Amino acid sequence: MNGIFQTLFYQPILNLLVFFYNTFGDLGIAIIFLTLFIKLLLFPLSKKSIKYQKSTQDLQPKINELKEKYKDDKQTMSAALMNLYKENKVNPFASCLPILIQFPFLIAIFRVFKDGFAQNHLDLLYPFINNPETINTISFGILNLSNKSIILAILAGLAQFWQTKMIMVKKPEVKAEVSKDEDMSAIMTKQMMYIMPVVTVIMGIGFPAGLTFYWLLTTLFTIAQQKLILNSKREKKENIIKVIK
Repeated sequence: MNGIFQTLFYQPILNLLVFFYNTFGDLGIAIIFLTLFIKLLLFPLSKKSIKYQKSTQDLQPKINELKEKYKDDKQTMSAALMNLYKENKVNPFASCLPILIQFPFLIAIFRVFKDGFAQNHLDLLYPFINNPETINTISFGILNLSNKSIILAILAGLAQFWQTKMIMVKKPEVKAEVSKDEDMSAIMTKQMMYIMPVVTVIMGIGFPAGLTFYWLLTTLFTIAQQKLILNSKREKKENIIKVIK
C-alpha cells in the first residue's frame, strides 16, 4: 500500500513542487502554484460538492418541518427526508467526497515537508525534473516553511470559519414550537462552524509552516470557488425568474 501511495500521490506531488521551485526559485510561490494545480484538478468534484452543500442548506427549513411533523415516527421521518432529497436531486453525502479525496494529497504534502527535501527523497524525482540538490525553505525572504507558524495557523483557522459561514443560510424565524431534535441539530451546526476553525488552528500550530500555508491557500481557493459557483447559480436563478415573469 505504501508503494502505491508513493507512486500515485507522494512522488507526483514532490516532483510538481520541485518543478515549481525550480521555475520560480521560491518555495512559497511553488506551494501557491501546487495548491492551484491540485484545486483545478479536483474542481469538478468540488463544484458538485459546493452545489450539494448549498442545496442541502437551502432545504433546511423543509427538513426542519418534516422533523417537527414526524418527530414521533422516526421511520416515516427518514422516508420523508429521503423523498425530499430525491425530489430536489440532492445527495446529502456528496459534499463529503472531495474532503475524503483531499486527505491523500494532504498526507502526501505532509510527508514531503517532513522528509521529502532530504537528498535521498529528491532521488525520487523524475528524470526530466532537475534536481536542485538542496531546497531553500526560507520563503518570501522572511518565512521558514520548515518551522511551525502560529500566525499561519490562526489565518488558516479564520479562513476555515469564513468558508463555513459563506455556505450557511440565515435561519428564518420559527413561530411554531420547534422539536428537541431540531434544536439539537441547529446547535450542532453552529458549534461545528466554530469547532472546525479551532481544530484547524490547533493542528496548524503542530504542522510545518509549509503544510499550514498549503491548507490556508486551499481554503482561500475554495472560498473563491464557492463565490464563483454560488454567484453563477444565483444569476441563473434570477434569469429564470425574469423569463417566467
